[in-house]
Amino acid sequence: MSSSNKRQSVLPKVPSGPKAPVNFGSHVTIADSAILTGSHTINISSESVIHPRARLESTYGRITIGRRCIVHERTHVGAPSSDDKRGDFGVLTEDYVVVEVGSIIESGNTTIGEGCHIGPRVTIGKGAKLGKHCTITAKSIIQPGEVVPDYTVVYSNGLRRTDKRGLEILKAKAQARQIEILRRLISSNPAKFKD
Repeated sequence: MSSSNKRQSVLPKVPSGPKAPVNFGSHVTIADSAILTGSHTINISSESVIHPRARLESTYGRITIGRRCIVHERTHVGAPSSDDKRGDFGVLTEDYVVVEVGSIIESGNTTIGEGCHIGPRVTIGKGAKLGKHCTITAKSIIQPGEVVPDYTVVYSNGLRRTDKRGLEILKAKAQARQIEILRRLISSNPAKFKD
């Protein structure tokens, strides 16, 4: 392989689609290589972190990311579903939500409740409603339109349980500390995404 071919294979992908209208809260951290596309508004609330190569696509509806959320790399928030009908909004994640590496959240009235933790390579179907403080473990699938009650832990093999440990305050404090560290590590330029 020639050196020119090697260089071509490591170039970043060019975002497809139009530049999305955006609305950012204070102290938002958005990596330069994040991709924000679409025609509807993308709202990102204060102190949230969007990692490199995370994709927020508002083609199929508005996206709202709550306060102190973390969206990891190679995620796709606002992904199209097999059903092309549009809802009132695309995706709403409430405060203190974590979406880990490689997860997909389909657009179409999809709601992720406060304090939810979406594990790696999870798929959340269109119109799903996750209650507060749910944990969706790695490689799990939440079906389109499914409603998951508050404090539910969903395992990839389909088993579920209720988490009654009462750790919400400790988890929120730990997440706030993690965001402080990420703000120092991730090169951020929110102005790049504005018109």
